[in-house]
Amino acid sequence: MINIIKNTIKKELELFLFNTYNQEIEITVEKPKNQKMGDISIPVFSAVKVLRKPLPQVVETISEQIKNSEYYNYFDKINSVSGFINITLNKGIFAKSIIKEVQQTKNFGESNLGEGKTIVMDYSSPNIAKPFSVGHLRSTVIGHAIGNILEKLNYEVVRVNHLGDFGTQFGKIIYAYLNHGDKDKVEENPIEELMKLYVDFHERAKEDPSIEDEARKIFKELEQGNPKYVKLWEHFREVSLEEYMKVYEILDVKFNSYNGEAFYNDKMKAVVDELIEKNLLVKDEGAMIVSLSDNLPPALIQKSDGSTLYITRDLAALFYRKNTYDFDEVLYVVGNEQKLHFTQLREVVKTMGYDYYEDIHHINFGLVLQDGKKMATRKGKIVRLMDVLQEAKKLSLNYINEKNPTLENKEEIAEKVGVSAIVFNDLKNYRANDIEFNLSDMVNFVGQTGPYLQYTSVRITSIIEENVIDKENLDYKLYTSDASFELIKTIDEYPEILIKAKEEYSPSILAKYLLTLASYFNTYYAQEKVMVEDLIERNTKLFLISIVRDILDDGMKLLGMQVIKKM
Repeated sequence: MINIIKNTIKKELELFLFNTYNQEIEITVEKPKNQKMGDISIPVFSAVKVLRKPLPQVVETISEQIKNSEYYNYFDKINSVSGFINITLNKGIFAKSIIKEVQQTKNFGESNLGEGKTIVMDYSSPNIAKPFSVGHLRSTVIGHAIGNILEKLNYEVVRVNHLGDFGTQFGKIIYAYLNHGDKDKVEENPIEELMKLYVDFHERAKEDPSIEDEARKIFKELEQGNPKYVKLWEHFREVSLEEYMKVYEILDVKFNSYNGEAFYNDKMKAVVDELIEKNLLVKDEGAMIVSLSDNLPPALIQKSDGSTLYITRDLAALFYRKNTYDFDEVLYVVGNEQKLHFTQLREVVKTMGYDYYEDIHHINFGLVLQDGKKMATRKGKIVRLMDVLQEAKKLSLNYINEKNPTLENKEEIAEKVGVSAIVFNDLKNYRANDIEFNLSDMVNFVGQTGPYLQYTSVRITSIIEENVIDKENLDYKLYTSDASFELIKTIDEYPEILIKAKEEYSPSILAKYLLTLASYFNTYYAQEKVMVEDLIERNTKLFLISIVRDILDDGMKLLGMQVIKKM
């Protein structure tokens, strides 16, 4: 509601100034820097500069015009300080309007913003024959949360797990398996042993670089359908996906498609043919490239030996997704280091004459660091996500045993707390930043953590669970105390927070909002006695905190966290 009021004031004032002075002046309507100044602030310096009139005169003119606003009855006070016009809202009227809106809305925060629109999301995408590491966590949880937020806003979301199931690394793994692998060990523990073979290959390649050529030959034959290599590849893919599904089940992450790179193996020729037909493909030292703008290196489409590259596959995947899903946007939730790749992808699509290049978005994110350093798969320095999830569960269980040893279903609750702690720790950080992985900090029940949010929700549930709340029997005057009003203003922000999180593709906006909401609740509960004798007062206060609980739970679910009732 505050945003609606601010946008309305902005439009009203800009129209008034244009009609009165025949000048287009952009008016800023914002939140005051100092909360004591009011709820809405309007700096008038831009109007003073354009109109070339004294500041006091402009302040007086605009202040008088504000009194004609559509929302004037919501205002309690209008004053000015040093070129800022500050508006204080009437707490009673504003609070009543917000509570009424919540009462009348079945799914508070829902929007028709995405109605009739489809967004394809490419995220998680681990490389098969390697463990699902902590390094894969960011793409998985960021993509999952963004998808949930988009669905809340009524977008049709197609979730694609573009598995890394093709490429020269499989030539290396097959070479290592055939020359140095122990079949029995691989059958017993496939992911672990295949990982060891991959690492061992790179160690051997330092001594004998020629094996890199052998691996490339194997991959080329794999592309061409060598039955022996295809059978091995299919087996490696199958056992890898079985392992990954265990992690996805714990995270409650699901996909519409698991079509990986290999799926597009027979679809790349059409891309190359189209580039040739449009005279965009140029031979350069035996390789085939597409020249791009001056500030971009050319896109390498095909190597001199005829094998394809990531961008060839991504072009084939993009065209397939456009033809299959007719998307309005396509999102690639991939690390910062792939910025050039996706810039080139967009530019190639643009060069080919497709206007939907503007709908291609790289949702970049930073690294997960261990002791300040990037995890390196080739050297075997990797932290398996499954191990981390189990350790998080163990830490949570230790806390529960200490604080509430008689709690039922402790194991199940501990897993939900531990997993959610890991998810929230990632999402509270702006996605483009690197994050340090410290499990003990994540599974902490105080501070800006997932368990803190879960505990706040549980605390509210324990307060209201034995009471019947009558939504229609409320005393709105009780919502005018400072603690109540801060909660209500924060509740009001929820729909706009979700839209902003979509616009910036940033779950951290929602995560930080939930922390603020929980903090305001705890302040409110410390200052206001809820379980009073007067039934109307108690009912009014219980309804307010029930709204807080519902938003916390909804927001946590959108982030991919688990909601619990006891802990």
